Amino acid sequence: MNDWAPIAKEYDPLKAGSIDGTDEEPHDRAVWRAMLARYVPNKGVTGDPHLTLFVARLNLQTTEDKLKEVFSRYGDIRKIRLVRDLVTGFSKGYAFIEYKEERALLKAHRDANRLVIDQHEIFVDFELERTLKGWIPRRLGGGFGGKKESGQLRFGGRDRPFRKPINLPNVKSDFYGEGSAEKRKWSCEGTREWRTRDRDHDRSRDKRWPERERSWAWGDSERERDSKEERSRGRERKDGDR
Repeated sequence: MNDWAPIAKEYDPLKAGSIDGTDEEPHDRAVWRAMLARYVPNKGVTGDPHLTLFVARLNLQTTEDKLKEVFSRYGDIRKIRLVRDLVTGFSKGYAFIEYKEERALLKAHRDANRLVIDQHEIFVDFELERTLKGWIPRRLGGGFGGKKESGQLRFGGRDRPFRKPINLPNVKSDFYGEGSAEKRKWSCEGTREWRTRDRDHDRSRDKRWPERERSWAWGDSERERDSKEERSRGRERKDGDR
């Protein structure tokens, strides 16, 4: 908890895939892909990475001239690189803007985020490819941000920072015998005592059952004998009357 921060100081695909940066096992294929990736930043990119802004979620119709018009209000721009498809030449929806001064960079980072350009709300952050150790781009399963619909959410960046972990107290329940040794002993002894009583009760009931059967049988035979004697006495009275 002491070294926790909402923004990642070093890129870890596993931590970036966790809402609070505490996951210990990958939960989707993109995380596995990012963990196995060996990404080397583009060496052909020139300029100072510490003075460069990353601008994303651009309208595909937005041009370099439009970006220069909007971002030059924060300070002098040294270079704008709008990333385009090598085959078609169409915009991919993100760009890199290098300023001449750090003051202009910080101002644009603070004020230009969520600015609407050509009916699109843009996202602005510092360049991370050359400044954040271990960086893996989103196309390889890494990155920050992402959409829930695509099944790839990443945390630890400006767009979706980490949430502070919740430390729950380690409370043990005595219901499953996780309490003190004395309580466990008492519960075991009490259980044994009740089990012994139940066994004794069952045995005594089994012993009394044949006796009841015999008593019922004895009662039935005695009633039959009494009825026979009464019938024989009745016949003797009739014979005497005759």
